[in-house]
Amino acid sequence: MLQLLNINNIALIDSLRVDFEKGLNLLTGETGSGKSIIVDALGILIGGRFANDLLKSGTDRAFVEGLFLVSPHPQLQSLLQTAGIEQDGGSWNGDPLELIVRRELSTTGRNKIFINNQLATQSFLRELRPFLVDIHGQGDQQSLFNPATHLELLDESAETIDLRGQVAESFQRWESLRQELASVVSDEAKRFQLLDTLKYQIDELERAQLSVGEDEQLEEERRRLLNVEKLTSLSHSSYARIYEDDDAVLARLRQTINEIVELSEYDSTFRDYLEPLESARASLEDLAFTLRDFADRLEFSPARLAEIDDRLTELARLKRKYGGSLNSALEHLAASQDRLRSLEHVDERAADLEKSVNTARDEYVQCAGRLHKERVRGAKKLEQAIERAMKEVAMENGRFEVRITSPSAEELKENQSQTNYRIDCSGIDVVEFYFSANVGEELKPLARVASGGEASRLMLILKTAANASEFPRTIVFDEIDTGIGGRVSEAVGVKLKTLSRTNQVLCVTHQPQIARFADTHLVVSKETAKGRTRVSVGKLDRAGQVEEIARMLTGAEITESARRHAKELLRSKVVSALGEGKRE
Repeated sequence: MLQLLNINNIALIDSLRVDFEKGLNLLTGETGSGKSIIVDALGILIGGRFANDLLKSGTDRAFVEGLFLVSPHPQLQSLLQTAGIEQDGGSWNGDPLELIVRRELSTTGRNKIFINNQLATQSFLRELRPFLVDIHGQGDQQSLFNPATHLELLDESAETIDLRGQVAESFQRWESLRQELASVVSDEAKRFQLLDTLKYQIDELERAQLSVGEDEQLEEERRRLLNVEKLTSLSHSSYARIYEDDDAVLARLRQTINEIVELSEYDSTFRDYLEPLESARASLEDLAFTLRDFADRLEFSPARLAEIDDRLTELARLKRKYGGSLNSALEHLAASQDRLRSLEHVDERAADLEKSVNTARDEYVQCAGRLHKERVRGAKKLEQAIERAMKEVAMENGRFEVRITSPSAEELKENQSQTNYRIDCSGIDVVEFYFSANVGEELKPLARVASGGEASRLMLILKTAANASEFPRTIVFDEIDTGIGGRVSEAVGVKLKTLSRTNQVLCVTHQPQIARFADTHLVVSKETAKGRTRVSVGKLDRAGQVEEIARMLTGAEITESARRHAKELLRSKVVSALGEGKRE
């Protein structure tokens, strides 16, 4: 659950600390007081999109920080261990764990995420989010009117995510093989043209007999041929100074070595220099003989120079044509030879690929069939759970049905082109929710018959009834009471109260019938001082709850009658909650 939320420089908030408790936490306050800003900040904290216009005016940096107390869960454990996140405040033996999530934001876009003081990525934070917070903001119920979301909701409640992943992998294998087969057999004329091109290029490169570094070696030989006279002079003069002259370096060095040998007989310090001196003498002798041999080999050859120029010109042409270097030309030769062998055996390859495509397709159909069966089974459970829950939110006459449309085995076999039915990485099913709110009305697509208030309640049911106890976390509803009032509001309040027994619930509401069920009632207020607007949050005691609920009942002017009504609502919440417990 979320224990603490710190917000700094977000929208109207300069600095705000909000403490939350177990059970049902309700946020109320005047319209525009900043309730939804708190929900938005929590959404940013767990990986939501951040826009610069959310920064408080006049600031260039902000942060949101949350302290979560989470129950141990194997997947969460694996996720944290893989990321190397230290687990503070508990162990995996059953004790709750503390996770401190901090997101630092700036106008430069250099945002940082810390989890237990360790840097983390936004993608990792989004993986962590399902274990921490589930937020349903204003207008989320509109997604119910889009049938494309119904499949996701069904898979979420039926817990088919792992199987759906297998279907996606199977589909990708099948699709990849299909594309490869189509590429192999797509255009016979192009294949023959490509064969001719490859044969010509291979013949050209093989005749050239390229070798790595040949161009550099030839350039070096060319420079020598163009500078024979200069190189001969340099070699002879260096050889003479080192070896032949009367005062040659080697002669002087030998004399020096003899003297150092004699000195070392009287002072052992000089012995350490003898070995380096002998090494220097050997190196100089080797250099002298190399210079002599090099000068002897030097000979200007106009024919060889012309031969080198011709070869370098040819190499330059091939480098320009095949990638800019001899390495790339040789790589092109190897790739072309492989491609040629592949094309020359295209018929065999096509036959093999066709078998592989059929095998991959059969594997996909089998996997998608298993997913279809799980969805059908899950749909029945979801229908039962939704219809039970509808009675709890004053929709006693409501009926709900999950309709799954999918091709038969025969139709799948005929559907090679994948155009008649939905066949993709999510499976072979088209899912749509059907709904009827009243007795005697036939079931129709939910998007065509559900009112705004009914959609709000259905969102509450769909998001909580089927999988609310999968693992305890914080569930947030931002104005789930849109479009409802009176008795329906009370029923929604009872449902939220029931949900808060297994999960921490945060709810922004304007309905006093819902607010009375709060375990923790927080009022959000906005005030202006010294030309600045500030948002604050206060925790209400019993007297404060009476005043706030009275305000919600009557508006700005609170009457004694409204206070009496508020007190009656607070007294009667116990009876409503107990009655809900009996129904469970």
